[in-house]
Amino acid sequence: MLVLLADRLNLIQPSPSIGALSRARDLISSGCDVCNMAGGEPEFATPPHIVEAAHRAMLDGQTRYTAVDGTRALKEAICAKFWRENGLRVEPSEVSVGAGAKQVIFNALTCSVQPGDEVIVPAPYWVSYPDIVRLNGAKPIFIETDYRAGFKVTPTQLQEAITPRTKWLILNSPNNPTGATYGDDELRAIGAVIEANPQIHVLTDDIYEHLRYDEAPFTTFAKANPDLADRTLTINGVSKTYAMTGWRIGYCAGPKSLIKAMETMQSQNSGNPASVSQAAALAALDGPLDFLPNWIAEYRMRRDLLVSRLDGQYGLRCPTPQGAFYVYVSCEAQMGKRTAHGSTVETDSDFVIHLLEHGVAGVQGAAYGLPPAFRLSFTPKTETVEKAIDRILQACAVLR
Repeated sequence: MLVLLADRLNLIQPSPSIGALSRARDLISSGCDVCNMAGGEPEFATPPHIVEAAHRAMLDGQTRYTAVDGTRALKEAICAKFWRENGLRVEPSEVSVGAGAKQVIFNALTCSVQPGDEVIVPAPYWVSYPDIVRLNGAKPIFIETDYRAGFKVTPTQLQEAITPRTKWLILNSPNNPTGATYGDDELRAIGAVIEANPQIHVLTDDIYEHLRYDEAPFTTFAKANPDLADRTLTINGVSKTYAMTGWRIGYCAGPKSLIKAMETMQSQNSGNPASVSQAAALAALDGPLDFLPNWIAEYRMRRDLLVSRLDGQYGLRCPTPQGAFYVYVSCEAQMGKRTAHGSTVETDSDFVIHLLEHGVAGVQGAAYGLPPAFRLSFTPKTETVEKAIDRILQACAVLR
């Protein structure tokens, strides 16, 4: 019998977060009353000056192929952003632009890992990191973090996970799903471990850098560890900060040899990111951030609402996230309980299904590598968040 699909597809699963979001949208479309807390995108509209820039670009005929990994103008704006906001001096030849940060990460790992390599991934992690590693024949090595340590990997944990086969460490700060945010001293301590292991590079995913809820300044890994800049790939994008998830523009800065290899890879797997989206991203990076304080204030209010009303109720543990726009809620106390239908809640996936039956869509913690827990986004409107909290507490109350 002819087998059409490649065996390597057995190494990966569909994205759990996208799956949860799709299920919620399908239920809402069919008329069900569901509080969709599964998504990872702002509910705000893309700022008008960015939309207008895209419109002008279309009218001006910027609708054709561009350079494979981004226009010169956009790369120069990215270089300016890295210097202005992160204190990193980079050149356009050290920058790659792709159709979202996910493609940039995929390109980077595809160009750099192979069977036998290991990639250290602290858990909880963004759902796509391990599968991208696996699809490229490498092995993800997980480090379980602890909520009492702020869900941050320690230098001791990192050193214990390193082997001669370790190729990359992936850091995500602020973190999806926990909001954990590394400070300058913490990044330097991690950098000291990396410096002592010259075979290791660092992929740092800074996509949530502007979404923070305390006064501490954001520091990226290469800024905290300038001597390791040539071993660091700094990932970012416009999706979260500018409410541009559908525009699909991500970018990175890193070693020229890797950037050149990523250009070759992208030339064969997609070609250039959409030209109009690049024009919009240019306007975003060169434009003001005056809209952001109001957005942050809204997110903070919703975050505080979730934490204050969920933490400690029915055994739920809801730490306060420092950044991003999610809470990562432990539901360990719900394991082993029975629903009104008589079924047992054995996993956090069971609990998330139970929540969905009560009209709340979230994502199971197993998808992020540190169950039992569930992730809730606080990007929906405040009234939706309030309704979701009421339903979660009701769902917990009926378990026995």
